[in-house]
Amino acid sequence: MRAVVVTQPGSAELAVIPDPSPGPSEVVVRVSSCGLCGTDMHILGGELPSVPYPLIPGHELTGVVVEVGKDVHFPAVGQRVAVDPNTPCGACHYCRIGRGNLCEHYTAVGVTRNGGFAEYVAVPAARCHVLPDGLSEAAAGLVEPLSCAVHGLSRLPRRPGEHYLVYGAGTMGLMMAALVANNGAASVSVVDPNTRRLDLARRMGADATAASADELGREHGFEVVIDATGVIAAIEDGLGRVRKGGTFLQFGVADPARRASFSPYMVYNREIDIIGSMAVHNGFQPAVEILAGGLDLDPLVSDVLPLEDFDEALRLFRAGTGQKIHLAPQADDPRTTAARQAAAATNADAAS
Repeated sequence: MRAVVVTQPGSAELAVIPDPSPGPSEVVVRVSSCGLCGTDMHILGGELPSVPYPLIPGHELTGVVVEVGKDVHFPAVGQRVAVDPNTPCGACHYCRIGRGNLCEHYTAVGVTRNGGFAEYVAVPAARCHVLPDGLSEAAAGLVEPLSCAVHGLSRLPRRPGEHYLVYGAGTMGLMMAALVANNGAASVSVVDPNTRRLDLARRMGADATAASADELGREHGFEVVIDATGVIAAIEDGLGRVRKGGTFLQFGVADPARRASFSPYMVYNREIDIIGSMAVHNGFQPAVEILAGGLDLDPLVSDVLPLEDFDEALRLFRAGTGQKIHLAPQADDPRTTAARQAAAATNADAAS
């Protein structure tokens, strides 16, 4: 099969490697879509200490089960699934107190074992969620990131009538904005210096958008501030925007080596709650149900590219010109064909 392999930090290549075989409790999924995420960029940059190289990244994956291990009774061959990449050990202290996302022996598809930037991937059968008929390919590929947003939402106090500020109009920020807008928020404001993204933020339910929080004019701040960027400057600015008695949610993934500065006195004096949200925790099936129930996140998928265009996907991601980028590993995927045709037409126009 073909796969994108990160051979070492800073180096990735498209390689032909043997197809995976399922272990006794695993299934092999023929990957139809896998989203490019900030975590993948951290893997490529060598910033996550748990990553074993070489590695096939990609943890936001969906596809069809094509082979099952000898002990697997569900799902069945032919079923379309989204894969929860996170596998808690079930035995450590945190797993035993119901906090599996904080597992001391955490493993994850696309992070500590090969992932979905490949034509096929072997995954634990227990982490597969069968998708309802009619769910679009875009929505199927968004289940994993939405499940993270569902967990983030569960960490918030969710008091009706409060005003929210979200830093970042990327995929995760807009998912959070859409979720809180549908859960009793009085208003949702979104800040992103990339103003090209702000129109989509308004379409996704934001009441106000700006390149800087200074433009929003809320003198007393916001009851809830959510960082969905992991950018230190945004985090430091956001902490100063929390109203007295409010909550700051660190939702974005920051570089582990970076540090943010803030005033402990301000936290004390304003009685601010600072909380974190780590990956997925009991949010995967709710994310499936939310999408099946009609939350339209399809506009978040701006680009669908074949594996051969992984470098182009990285360029688009870094440039911030689009939103969610999906890789479609199968050569016969009609969306891949359409992408290639569109690229060919663009090149032809440029040549003429």
